[in-house]
Amino acid sequence: MTAPRQRPVQVVILAAGQGKRMKSVTAKVLHPLAGRPMICHTLAAAAGLRPQRIVLVVGVQSKLVQETVQAEARRLGLRPAQVSFALQRRQLGTGHAFLQAEKALGTARGDVVVLSGDVPAIRADSLRRLLRRHRSARAQATIMTAVLSDATGYGRMVRDAGGRLIERIVEHADATPAERAIHEVNCGIYVVERQLAFDAVRAGKRSNRQGEYYLTDLVHVLRGNGHKVIAHVHPDPEEVKGVNDRRDLARAGGLLQQRVLDGLMKKGVTVVDPQHTYVEASVVVGRDTILHPGVMLEGGTRIGRACQIRSGSRIVDSSLGEECEILDHCLLEESRLGRKVRVGPMAHLRPGSRLADEVRIGNFVETKKTTLGRGSKANHLTYLGDASVGSRVNVGAGTITCNYDGTHKHRTIIGAGVFIGSASQLVAPVKVGKGAYIAAGSTITSDVPAGALGVARSRQSNKIGWVKNRRKRIKRGKD
Repeated sequence: MTAPRQRPVQVVILAAGQGKRMKSVTAKVLHPLAGRPMICHTLAAAAGLRPQRIVLVVGVQSKLVQETVQAEARRLGLRPAQVSFALQRRQLGTGHAFLQAEKALGTARGDVVVLSGDVPAIRADSLRRLLRRHRSARAQATIMTAVLSDATGYGRMVRDAGGRLIERIVEHADATPAERAIHEVNCGIYVVERQLAFDAVRAGKRSNRQGEYYLTDLVHVLRGNGHKVIAHVHPDPEEVKGVNDRRDLARAGGLLQQRVLDGLMKKGVTVVDPQHTYVEASVVVGRDTILHPGVMLEGGTRIGRACQIRSGSRIVDSSLGEECEILDHCLLEESRLGRKVRVGPMAHLRPGSRLADEVRIGNFVETKKTTLGRGSKANHLTYLGDASVGSRVNVGAGTITCNYDGTHKHRTIIGAGVFIGSASQLVAPVKVGKGAYIAAGSTITSDVPAGALGVARSRQSNKIGWVKNRRKRIKRGKD
């Protein structure tokens, strides 16, 4: 005997509000958490239900929210037809926002999961458990709840005399002292039968202090019509807390960050001090890599196996091969490193830097749009911009590629095996041939042939006795 077919699932995400308590010109759901806008985390959890359709109700900065969601939907592998939008032109409450999604859902039947865009820590597993509870209880509506020691600001769950069914949800502003003493609160996450949901919300009234249509009114309406409304108590209140202000944003960010680090540690990454390490959800780190305190890994960064990332270093949209070592207080941006590369301390790899295997970049060295071949070294106080450096090149301390003439950028090409003496300037465009030497202190303005010595400095002149004679003049007051 085959199992009965599950009812289809639709998802509505309410993401129209400004979030006044954030005190920001940016819509609340666009504030970043763990490297992604808040709404993207909610969308990812919704996608875990494999719904037929996800409808986002947008309002404030609707165009930007839509663009953000569409980009995240592509990253999640959702089909364009699965994600649509409904516009709430006037902010008349959560119930009014929910009603805007009715047309976008069309005639689809089954269960509607309603999420709040400002509850970013919710997991897909938690939503699946909510849905299973709803269906196993054969309820018409199921509300996710949590028990808080301090329920200030949250809607309270009022149960029937037997404590089994939910009779109504009372918003904090409308609650009596007795109702405010209830610690079970509404998390803003619901499952409702599609054919009942919108009629129940429409039947609600604006007889509250805010003068708004509350989505929570559907509970009272459904119970009045004899329908079964139950609660699903979430065991971890932190996961289902909403973000209302910057403090909540920091709390949610910390929770999401801890999940990322826990995931890395389970896969064999050492995080020396998780409280002082920041890794965005999009970052990949290989096993046996060690992340020291103060490390920040962002964007599309990929770290290979058995690397060491020392304290205070920040790596953005870059990739590192196996066994690399990034010493203290380095900044890497849009750079690509091969195997066994060592960088730092206090080095800056700017976008377009490409370092082959076993390259050494030392303290106070900066590179930009530059490639260094295998085994090359620039260990001290050097700037390499718009340069192509061959293998086994030694770049002396204080070397500069002078790539900008005030109008245009020009390239410097340095062949394999070149030795560049300290305090040299290479005025681009210029080429230094394979195996050539540049004398220390030279300003090179012309190409240097392979195997040649390039010297470009004035002749030294020593004036014997000059210091003694000057001191005599100073003593006589003539100097």
